[in-house]
Amino acid sequence: MSEAREETGSAPRPKRQAGARFLVLDGVDGCGKSTLAARLCGELERAGRAAPLHLREPGSTAAGEAIREIALSRRHALVPQVEALLMAAARRQMLDELVAPALAAGRDVVCERFHPSTWAYQGVAGGVGEARIVQLLQAWANAPAPDLVLILDLSSAQALERRGAARDRIEAKGAAYQQQVAEAYRRYAQERPFGGRVVRIDASRPLGEVAASAWAEVSRVL
Repeated sequence: MSEAREETGSAPRPKRQAGARFLVLDGVDGCGKSTLAARLCGELERAGRAAPLHLREPGSTAAGEAIREIALSRRHALVPQVEALLMAAARRQMLDELVAPALAAGRDVVCERFHPSTWAYQGVAGGVGEARIVQLLQAWANAPAPDLVLILDLSSAQALERRGAARDRIEAKGAAYQQQVAEAYRRYAQERPFGGRVVRIDASRPLGEVAASAWAEVSRVL
């Protein structure tokens, strides 16, 4: 995405090996991120690459999973500003603990959610402000930066039909909020607030077509 800048309190990271790629899938809940990520991991292996590291946000590390429980549980009434800080903390831990070492070892990383989620959910729909989210994430979770971000575009109505009843606190925020999130993702793909290669993919199509489009974009950055 944007050029990496020195982060506050940044510890030295292992150097990324040439050829290792950091790939992000993002979009509304129910757009098919997990299914597509698994498919892309399989395609990367079939292409002769080392087994990719498949991650999810928030989570993947022990600290990240603990943050996930706090952020998504209906037991906690969090304001959007706190949500954003928690997401940034989980992301920074994942980048240092998992992403940077994997890239240094020559492994591709496929991650479900990244900066677009925080920008859409907390920055736009949550009202924290787009500029504040960019400032926060550039300061605390800016590197390693993704080589490709795929935005899986699906309307909030279609997403609700696919996923069914709300499973967590953020999914339960209501139709107007979810509509704002879906529209924010489309804007993100157009405006690319963190820079980098961002591609919107129509996720309303059959899975095979979505997967083919995604693999075509991934192939361009390998």
